[in-house]
Amino acid sequence: MIELHPETLKKDGKQFVILTREEFAAIEQALADGEDLAALRAAKKEEYDAPGVPLEQVVDELGLSG
Repeated sequence: MIELHPETLKKDGKQFVILTREEFAAIEQALADGEDLAALRAAKKEEYDAPGVPLEQVVDELGLSG
């Protein structure tokens, strides 16, 4: 879990949150990791029933068995 130490300030009726650059970078990385995980899960789901060829067959077809 990311440990944050936000500071807040108000200006013109709006509230802003200030983080250190390191904390902000950690949040960016966590979001990117989440997006990567979602993409991986989607790809696995999409390819779950994809046809495949056994390794032994590929080796034989390429003449790699020796």
